[in-house]
Amino acid sequence: PENTELLTTLGLLYLQLGIYQKAFEHLGNALTYDPTNYKAILAAGSMMQTHGDFDVALTKYRVVACAVPESPPLWNNIGMCFFGKKKYVAAISCLKRANYLAPFDWKILYNLGLVHLTMQQYASAFHFLSAAINLQPKMGELYMLLAVALTNLEDPENAKRAYAEAVRLDKCNPLVNLNYAVLLYNQGERKGALAQYQEMERKVSLLKDSSSLEFDSEMVEMAQKLGAALQVGEALVWTKPVKDTKSKHRTTSTSKAAGFQQPLGSNQALGQAMSSAAAHRKLPSGTSQLTKPPSLLPEPEPTAEAHPAEASAQIRENRSRMTPE
Repeated sequence: PENTELLTTLGLLYLQLGIYQKAFEHLGNALTYDPTNYKAILAAGSMMQTHGDFDVALTKYRVVACAVPESPPLWNNIGMCFFGKKKYVAAISCLKRANYLAPFDWKILYNLGLVHLTMQQYASAFHFLSAAINLQPKMGELYMLLAVALTNLEDPENAKRAYAEAVRLDKCNPLVNLNYAVLLYNQGERKGALAQYQEMERKVSLLKDSSSLEFDSEMVEMAQKLGAALQVGEALVWTKPVKDTKSKHRTTSTSKAAGFQQPLGSNQALGQAMSSAAAHRKLPSGTSQLTKPPSLLPEPEPTAEAHPAEASAQIRENRSRMTPE
């Protein structure tokens, strides 16, 4: 019971399963026996970061930085804390340090793309998202974010190709279809936009039946506007806009596009980051919205380095927001 390595590993496993109370207990016990256990501190910080306590998380990360100053997940998490605090220049600086230390980590590239999208630096976002796709070619959300960047770079044809690939790879995220529908509508392709809108409604109905996820009010609003523009009436799946809450599914918007968040999957994500291209030009409302990016969590392997916790995410947010792997 006093083995801090086992306690930390158990805490990380519970964290990856989303059983936060158990994770907190085991990580707390590990820190009781060894207050300098940087893996446990990093994991505890990532939990606080996931729930929006960025200042407290940064305090924890300061301690870890003294023990492992060259940890890529640490700098990734610090960067996403600054992103959550809307200090984007500091976020990019920390994420670029993480990228220097781990140039082939797709999660870091993903987060850099998100921050540049938020700052409306679309060419830089395209650069980092393209690199992330080369390393993680099966993640539909990366193609969606790339399409958002391409839309704002005024390359609708390649944006359509990116959306088509995102739709092919991602079978459950309605935001992909919503963004794609908006782009098609703005390009005058009403029939294609209607097909994507109906697919989005189908996914929303399935999600409402199978989970307790809440949808961002701006996503609901954009879907209603698009439904009215397509003259399909008021969508039955959208009842009334859901107010944002300070939960792990909360999204952080930068414009009038909506965000939806869910676990990123695998052993790293606590959140997911999403971006909406809703309303590029014709439909009123902004450029893109981003949610929590993927966060990295320390890996259970005894030989692993510190692993912080999309966003993704996604923060998702996916809302993705890294956490220790």
